[in-house]
Amino acid sequence: MKFPYGISDFHDIITEGYVYIDRTAHIRTIENTGKQLLFLRPRRFGKSLWLSTLENYYDVARADEFATLFGHLAIGQAPTPRHNQYFVLKWDFSAVSPSGEPEDIRQALHNHINSQIKFFVNYYQPWFDEPVELDRADAIYSFQMLLAALQRAPYPLYLLIDEYDNFANEIMMGPAEVRQERYKALLYGEGALKTVFKTVKSAASGRGLDRVFITGVAPVVLSDLTSGYNVAETIALKRELNALCGFTEAEIAQTLHTIAAAGQLAEAQVPAALEMMRTFYNGYRFSYEETDLIYNPTLAVYFLKHLAQYGEYPREILDVNLAMDRNKLAYIAQLPNGAQLLLDALQDAEPLSLVRLAQRFGVEDVQYTVKDTTFMLSLLYYFGILTLSGYTPMGKLTLRIPNLAARKLYVEQVQDTLLPAGQQDAIARLAEAFYTGGDLAPLCAFVEQRYFKVFDNRDYRWANELTVKTAFLTLLFNDTFYIMDSEPALERGYADLVMLVRPDMRKYALLDLLIEFKYVKLSDLGLSSAEVRDLPPADLAALPLVQEQVTAARAQVRGYRRTLEAVYGDKLRLRTYAVVAVGFERLLAVEVADL
Repeated sequence: MKFPYGISDFHDIITEGYVYIDRTAHIRTIENTGKQLLFLRPRRFGKSLWLSTLENYYDVARADEFATLFGHLAIGQAPTPRHNQYFVLKWDFSAVSPSGEPEDIRQALHNHINSQIKFFVNYYQPWFDEPVELDRADAIYSFQMLLAALQRAPYPLYLLIDEYDNFANEIMMGPAEVRQERYKALLYGEGALKTVFKTVKSAASGRGLDRVFITGVAPVVLSDLTSGYNVAETIALKRELNALCGFTEAEIAQTLHTIAAAGQLAEAQVPAALEMMRTFYNGYRFSYEETDLIYNPTLAVYFLKHLAQYGEYPREILDVNLAMDRNKLAYIAQLPNGAQLLLDALQDAEPLSLVRLAQRFGVEDVQYTVKDTTFMLSLLYYFGILTLSGYTPMGKLTLRIPNLAARKLYVEQVQDTLLPAGQQDAIARLAEAFYTGGDLAPLCAFVEQRYFKVFDNRDYRWANELTVKTAFLTLLFNDTFYIMDSEPALERGYADLVMLVRPDMRKYALLDLLIEFKYVKLSDLGLSSAEVRDLPPADLAALPLVQEQVTAARAQVRGYRRTLEAVYGDKLRLRTYAVVAVGFERLLAVEVADL
């Protein structure tokens, strides 16, 4: 089996025999939805492949290949009358450099459009009686000349625009001192990008441009484009298009069965492989209404390709090509209250909620307006680092981290935000000692001496065991060795932190670990910070409130342990712990022995 990792050319995927999950039934839906459409999805979610699918379906020059490309697919069994009835022009704004002065960016934009028009004219040359005049300095003029030539051609134009917001996003995430000037050069007044979209709008008014399909990550430039291009319908949240990009669980399961049939995986291993993929890659929802959850397609193909080639899971669960998403979290973390929002998302204590997703962001929003919760949560949703999960009893939208692959990004950002610089090697050594030997005391000492120092007195008002749990989660998170879950359901309750060794890593000397956290407020003890810090360990453990919490934690741990052992049996090498935090000063760790 050949998996098309990193390949977004539909023609190559079909003609070269790559695995293709059929999405062509959506073509009819798209046709019936409208003529100028904007479709938003996170990075690496298959948007470019979808545009390539549309390109091959509508391209008049590929009419002779229709049966080969689409005959075995859903749309090929019942094609629409419009197939192979268009000239197709494609712009990919991810190819436009956001660097340099405003004039450099403007010229880069014009250069890209000009190059695509030149390719278009050469490709469709048999349909044109005379050459199309191009202006190297002015792509708007070139586009207008192309439209004039199309007036005499037998087919209308279909314009595909990929990553319309890419270089605008890059500019806004860049250095503050140049951000505003560059962005305004693109969008304000007669800015370059705004002028391009005004021309597109005009072209769709009887000048030969029949349809436009635009993809992007977030509606970041929409409010600044409104006066230039206010005719596109945003279709990102339509229930029927939830799975347009991404894979359903049924499709993942079927692919795993096919890999098994090819001999690279035992059929009996399919359920475990599916559970592994569900944990790390599933969980996305792109509709206000409840629908099937969607798998991240890039990560799924990355996993399936490795599994099909080697008969085993990839060691690194998070594909390095998604590492760029880290800078989106870094942007949120530096905003007022942004770091706390990331902590709240990681803790899962209360659902993150907002009345509605922000539908438009402009330079004024990013530069000057207060970055409230709606702003930050909406951006995290569009970036694919949060996803829709339901509603509160009051009807507000709720959001959550979709899976463990995304959770890793949060953990790394919290580490960067809260942990002392240069401590990563020391943390790794402490974590590894715990993974293999079960010694939690050195890690507790690190949290006491280093981690708690980042909190100040105002944090005590909100402190509880969730804060402590988050500290340990960020120190111990390791998706190479573990399936790490925060508060997984275990029959009658929820364990705070469970670390189960990945099935493919059980050959190594790694322990399964479960920790239950409790928290005692200093005010409840009637002791000051200094007094608690000076207490000998035995005296700390003898405090009645501390003993009470230890007893409660022990009882919970034993219940969780029974459940885990009933589910996983003898393959577990389970060590269980109760950790009681006394303020942000001291930690008492107790191993809860076998029953």
